[in-house]
Amino acid sequence: MNYILFGDQARDHLLPFTFTRPLADIRMGILTMREKWEKYLGGKTFTLTQDYLAKRFPLIKGADNLLINASIFPNPEIVNKIFALDFDQTLVSGDILIAHRVRESDIEKELTDPDVAESIEPVEYEGEVMKLAHLWDMLRFLAVAIEQDYSLLTQGRTGLPIPSHVKAIAPDKIFIEEGAKIEMAILNASEGPIYIGKNAHIMDGAILRGPVSIGNHSTIKMGAKIYGSTAIGPNCKVGGEVTNSLIFGYSNKAHDGFMGHSVIGEWCNIGADTNTSNLKNNYSEIRLWSFVDQAFVNTRQSFCGTFMGDYAKCGINTMFNSGTVVGVAAQIFGAGYMRNFVPSFAFGGPSGFTRVEIEKVLATEKLTHARRGIPLSAEEEDVLRFLFETHTHR
Repeated sequence: MNYILFGDQARDHLLPFTFTRPLADIRMGILTMREKWEKYLGGKTFTLTQDYLAKRFPLIKGADNLLINASIFPNPEIVNKIFALDFDQTLVSGDILIAHRVRESDIEKELTDPDVAESIEPVEYEGEVMKLAHLWDMLRFLAVAIEQDYSLLTQGRTGLPIPSHVKAIAPDKIFIEEGAKIEMAILNASEGPIYIGKNAHIMDGAILRGPVSIGNHSTIKMGAKIYGSTAIGPNCKVGGEVTNSLIFGYSNKAHDGFMGHSVIGEWCNIGADTNTSNLKNNYSEIRLWSFVDQAFVNTRQSFCGTFMGDYAKCGINTMFNSGTVVGVAAQIFGAGYMRNFVPSFAFGGPSGFTRVEIEKVLATEKLTHARRGIPLSAEEEDVLRFLFETHTHR
């Protein structure tokens, strides 16, 4: 059986994060959506995605393929229903397409040809479906996602012992992976689990209150205050005060400053004393920029911070309004509150923006990647060049 993950219309609603990755590679909790599916399926997955991303995230076809909607959170019941599908059967939940089983020759047709779609036999899934559909869903589902991933990763396993110099509350809900180093920290898992990834480093005085996950090789700086629900991906450096936030990986918020109800992509840098507003003064529902509607839409959420696409950077003392969307590779600096929408490849701040040149972006990213010992790949560079030519003002 060959497993292929695809993104439905939710892909466009999850921009700017899906500008640079398939929906399957959105981090949602400890794991990405792809990693969740591969754990449940017990096998490797491939990707049906936009043409400009296909070289970096290839599609490999087989004679017998299960196409699976990457925006759906897997569970044992859904996976069993998917395995039970026959050719030309599709698992659905109302108008949500969950998965379908196809032959190699029909892979693209199944998703694009209405005549083929009419011949497909729907199989209704009666259980509850959790689905990423909008940017703010990444925050709404974060606590549940961390707890589900924690159970998935730790079931039947024993982590490292909690060091005696660490103050731990509810230690039975704290899991420490091999190589992690925890100094004079406080870990409070009374309201949710705490997961510390391989070779992570929790420095002196850091306070973690679950549900919280710290990715492999990430560092939590001295005196940091990390509230749940927060998931920090691999190879990050995080300090200051963070609550209800998601950081994909390879990004830094290393200094003091408040980050709340925010989602930060990969290869981002948050300047010292940057603060993100996550609640309006009048406590009203927050509007957020939609790349689909090309307008601000009501999230129906009272708490909503900053959503920053990959490769974006902001200078010291940056102030973000509640409900701010920052595009890919934006370079932000200057005094005063930033606009609620900063386009991709924008250069500037409250006084106005120009366009940062792509060669400067690539030079910066080569240096940023080199600091992590990871070269900027040709495929990654091609994606950035494509986005610069087609999405500079989006």
